[in-house]
Amino acid sequence: MKIRDILGIDYLLLLPVLILLVIGIFFIYSSGVNSDGILISREYLRQIVWASSGLLAAIVISFINYRRFYNFSLYIYIITLFFLLYTLLFGHVIYNAARWLRLGGIGVQMSEFVKISVIILLARYLADTDRNRESLSRFIISCVIVFIPMGIVLLQPDLGTAMVYISILIIMIFMAGVRMRYVAFMISCMAITGIFLVLPLWQTFILKKSIPIFAILTNSRIIILTILFFLLIAVIAIFGYIKFKKKYFFWVVYISAIIVFSLAASYFARMVLRNYQIMRLIVFLDPNVDPRGAGWNIIQSITAIGAGGLTGQGFLQGTQSHYQFLPEQSTDFIFSIFSEESGFLGGLFVFSLYMFICYRLTAIMKIVTDPFARYVCAGLAGMFSFHFIINVGMTMGIMPVTGLPLLLMSHGGSSVMTSMVGIGIALSIFVRRYNR
Repeated sequence: MKIRDILGIDYLLLLPVLILLVIGIFFIYSSGVNSDGILISREYLRQIVWASSGLLAAIVISFINYRRFYNFSLYIYIITLFFLLYTLLFGHVIYNAARWLRLGGIGVQMSEFVKISVIILLARYLADTDRNRESLSRFIISCVIVFIPMGIVLLQPDLGTAMVYISILIIMIFMAGVRMRYVAFMISCMAITGIFLVLPLWQTFILKKSIPIFAILTNSRIIILTILFFLLIAVIAIFGYIKFKKKYFFWVVYISAIIVFSLAASYFARMVLRNYQIMRLIVFLDPNVDPRGAGWNIIQSITAIGAGGLTGQGFLQGTQSHYQFLPEQSTDFIFSIFSEESGFLGGLFVFSLYMFICYRLTAIMKIVTDPFARYVCAGLAGMFSFHFIINVGMTMGIMPVTGLPLLLMSHGGSSVMTSMVGIGIALSIFVRRYNR
């Protein structure tokens, strides 16, 4: 990139990113001040280092032709996948989860960086197969690219990050023109898997009485028999479709496949999830089931957001954070602190910044002439929007607590660097938006 091209960087994308980084630093500082006004945490200093390093990385990447990421996408994917698997087997265990890889004295969450490698490789594959947009093989291979790292992440276990991979996949294949029935299949499987996972918990902890039909969702033998039954129906319907060419046979196979995948996925999730993750789903249904245990975070978070009112209590004036009522307040629940001290108007401002980032990524996606660049921007928009929706929804009690950070604002080097690498690639695409 020539020096004059620096003026061509999308400052409308970079500006809200910088504002969110600064807001994050200020409120990570606020989270480290106790009720006596004494600073008891130096996390904000680390965040300044990570934010500065991330900004430098984004600027450097903007100088690099984004097509280089196309050329090396498979190698980047394999290398990050190797480190992700290494983390699963030999990683540093915190809160009963092997999610961190120790590099020197720094903990790196590889599942964050793999998001970028998945977006790059999937974008390359979708761009290379653009002439065969609606084929089933295109959909299946796209799923394989995403499901391999997602499966490793689930085994760590990290349900929240695994959900991000799914959202990236759905957004990218939708923008790539994959048949809507395949996209609807993915969305249906996600929704029904969640229902199958939650219903037995609702029966046990909320309803507190047994419903016989729910045995289909909890008894291993019945689950296997049910899966085999619907597989048999699908096989018979396939033969019927081949012989009679009637469309309703296709839909029988389609619905049977959704049920089989959803049952299998919910059973697998129940096997790999830890007890504390199961409790997060339970308290999502009703935090008062365990108000001083698993439900404590949600209750305190909702209290903090409600206490902010319209304009907030003022910077460093929040009670929930400074009296240390809210655990993980500099990471997962940074939005709760921000809302308590800046109120509804502050929350609306942050919401506008994230939406503007997604708008700019979408705008870049619309003007680029390179399909690879278009799909990369779609994946980045999906990543930022999903993180925001899940994290903010979690703090408000309308989404389960998943441990998903609020990108750019939450304390954490891996999430900040991943975000800024993605922004750097988007800046590089914008500068070369008219290149083929």
